[in-house]
Amino acid sequence: MKLNFIENSDLENLLKKRKGEIKLGEKLNYLNKKTWDDLESTPAKYVILGVEEDLGPRANLGNGGSDKGWKSFLKAFLNIQHNSFLRAEEVLILGSVIPNSSLNLDLDELRKEVEKLDDYLSPIIQKIVEASKIPIVIGGGHNNCYPLIKGSSLAKKESINCINCDPHADFRPLEGRHSGNGFSYAKSENYLSEYNIIGLHENYNSSAMLHEMKTEKVAFYSYEDIFIRSKISFEEAIHKSLRSLSKSNFGIELDMDAIEGFPASAETPSGISPREARQYISICGAHKNATYLHLPEAAPSDNSHQQTQAGKMLSYLVSDFIKANQ
Repeated sequence: MKLNFIENSDLENLLKKRKGEIKLGEKLNYLNKKTWDDLESTPAKYVILGVEEDLGPRANLGNGGSDKGWKSFLKAFLNIQHNSFLRAEEVLILGSVIPNSSLNLDLDELRKEVEKLDDYLSPIIQKIVEASKIPIVIGGGHNNCYPLIKGSSLAKKESINCINCDPHADFRPLEGRHSGNGFSYAKSENYLSEYNIIGLHENYNSSAMLHEMKTEKVAFYSYEDIFIRSKISFEEAIHKSLRSLSKSNFGIELDMDAIEGFPASAETPSGISPREARQYISICGAHKNATYLHLPEAAPSDNSHQQTQAGKMLSYLVSDFIKANQ
């Protein structure tokens, strides 16, 4: 397990410079192993961190591939235009966390590796939040909501709230760590206070889990109530959730498999549109108590078109959040 900082050689390989233009990657802040301890003194408010792993989804008996989201994002994000719409001096690219994973691990071993990732990632998040900065975490499985919530809670010295746009509640039993129970673990350990879900798919959440959510007062607006039955609009559901959530520190979660047709660990043929995903991030990000942004489960194949499109979408979401929050 290691934190892999961005090197100059990485930038040279990723940046596509063009005469008469300045790419965002040329103006962003970067740290290395020696300057990591000086995080608090950097001018940046937003710290972008990648997680290159698919242990969590595999430990949840799901598909791998979420280890590929970070690199597709980085290539796209570094090459968007540096202009007056986004202040690059407030953004820092930290690097990515890379676990020592293996394709040959059995289920128990996978879940133990997820626990190790929890223990490695949560102190990094805690350090970022304690430095009065906002972590933006890209890639990996949704298991990483747990160390994000834990690290933020420890830094704030109180449990935090969370809003999640996701077909799945990820509130499965405490049966060993995986991508389907990050929120239930965080709730059981008092790191997570209020938890609301936007766009929950009625077909893919068990009766037992729904009962547990009711017991723990986890609120949700289902995809069907929003988009099929039209009982409430998408924007109204977001605003209603935020009325109480945003009164104190809260995390913003968007599982990329919520977006229709997006190459994710659990790709859906029926989900929110890219525009709605951007609106969700922008609305949530505009609140002053937004503590972190998490965009997990992107799993583009090695196909260059998928890599490009996934990276662009992730870049839109990150830039939307920063613009709304600035």
